[in-house]
Amino acid sequence: MPAEVSSPRAMLARVTHWGVGLGLALLALMASLVVLQVAARNFFDLGLPWADELARFSGIGLVFLSVPALAGRQALVSVSLLPDLLSERSARWLTLLADIATLAFGVLLLWSFAEFLPRAGKFLTPAMRVPNWFYYSLALTGSLFLAIVAAERIVATLRGKTPSQPYGPAGDEEALETT
Repeated sequence: MPAEVSSPRAMLARVTHWGVGLGLALLALMASLVVLQVAARNFFDLGLPWADELARFSGIGLVFLSVPALAGRQALVSVSLLPDLLSERSARWLTLLADIATLAFGVLLLWSFAEFLPRAGKFLTPAMRVPNWFYYSLALTGSLFLAIVAAERIVATLRGKTPSQPYGPAGDEEALETT
């Protein structure tokens, strides 16, 4: 087995790609729930509050589980005008600064969950009656992986490696396909 296939960076990239796959499954679930909700209301005059809540859970999971893979590819919201004008070395430093900001954001998210979930996690959601800690578990997991990916990119950059290498280059949609 090649060293790159079993390296921690490659395994983290694979886990983030699984997050995208799970996010796509959640997207399909969310779309199905919306159709079910519309059909139940129009044909049976029946509201399904649990379907709205489950669709919201799916949307939260979709976003938070997909973001680490996008961060690994440096494909989050970005404007490439300035990096394109800079030298390769300066652009690399700018990428490092962006990864440090992403890590800070991930750490702030984790800190906010640490403050929020101990108090609110014990309450149940109104329709599905599941604890809030479970309802926000996918967001917490995604935030944790976002911080790990950002830290890994920072370490890779400081070691002189290409930080996006195991995730695929930005703009390469095929890199998000499951491997």
